[in-house]
Amino acid sequence: MRLTSLPAVAIAFIALALVPAPASAHLVRSRAMDDPTICAIFDAANTWDIETSEIAMKKGSTKEVRDLAAMFVKDHGSVRQQGRDLVKKLGVTPTPPKDFALVADHEQAMKKLNSTSGKEFDRAYLTHEVSYHKAVIDAINGTLLPATQNAELKSLQVAVAPAFTAHMMAAQRLLDGMK
Repeated sequence: MRLTSLPAVAIAFIALALVPAPASAHLVRSRAMDDPTICAIFDAANTWDIETSEIAMKKGSTKEVRDLAAMFVKDHGSVRQQGRDLVKKLGVTPTPPKDFALVADHEQAMKKLNSTSGKEFDRAYLTHEVSYHKAVIDAINGTLLPATQNAELKSLQVAVAPAFTAHMMAAQRLLDGMK
């Protein structure tokens, strides 16, 4: 299956997936979300998955892992730009949450990926991507999408949502093939 034939994949809100799904759902529900905060999370989430996938492009021990990572970098870059273009069009100032603890979680994920190699790296990266996408799907459907007020921001999320599952499934297939 060629995932690149899908529309550009929005990996918005992936930042929430850096913690286990139940924790991320609680995190989102525990604070009021407004569009400027959602825009900031959108941008950070795409940036962070670009960063983890850039590591995988270099360190992946198989062509399949490197190719998947390259696709994620391309997809996330495209969607991040769509989000930035929308922010500019709307005149919104993205406002990260005051206690954006997920920055530390991203740094921890980066350290783990940078400290492993070979098959261990591949397994760590793919496991990260599967849990990341699962948590994102749950957070978007349960909290973030319903909290979005702007119709264009909501439309962007809805348009790219099916690709979240495609990314998760692609990473899971590669992970399953390692066993």
